[in-house]
Amino acid sequence: MSAGVIEQIAALVPVGSRVLDLGCGTGELLAYLQKHRGCTGYGVELDDANLLACAQRGVNVIQLNLEDGLTIFEDQSFDVVLQLETLQHLRNTEAMLRETARVGRIGIVSFPNFAHWPNRLQVALGRMPVTRVLPYEWYNTPNIRVGTFADFEVLARKNRLRILDSFGIQDGQAVRSFPNLLASMAVFKFDRG
Repeated sequence: MSAGVIEQIAALVPVGSRVLDLGCGTGELLAYLQKHRGCTGYGVELDDANLLACAQRGVNVIQLNLEDGLTIFEDQSFDVVLQLETLQHLRNTEAMLRETARVGRIGIVSFPNFAHWPNRLQVALGRMPVTRVLPYEWYNTPNIRVGTFADFEVLARKNRLRILDSFGIQDGQAVRSFPNLLASMAVFKFDRG
């Protein structure tokens, strides 16, 4: 995750929040939130190497497969639940989105925006997109599904989630005008309304 993306996401997290970072990777964002925003909390990660990296950064981490849900956490036990660039890897996307809203007062998700104009162009030319944000060929991608900025708005409404803020990110900068077309990454902050 680039420094620009980390800063854009961190700005959505209230100072002093108790944070749960689902699919936290090496713990870079949670470490940033602890240092610069006075946050506390846990990361959730499956990969052994990433768990070690989190521990080396001083990030509390729990090894858990997100496909199994978040039943170990009580309702509203965190101020913010982050699910950054993980939704597209999960089979139970909709259930995990509901779990994010159940466990956290606020949820923040990000995912590659398949409707970004270079992706549309590659599809129009008959090929699946390969970009900096979607760097895999169709046959070796870890992404189970792809979505768009507009698709998430529909999913949020379907699940009675209230979108508090949304924007795209392109080259580390927020894109608020036409993010479905002009941004490679979609970001949403929401609550249960």
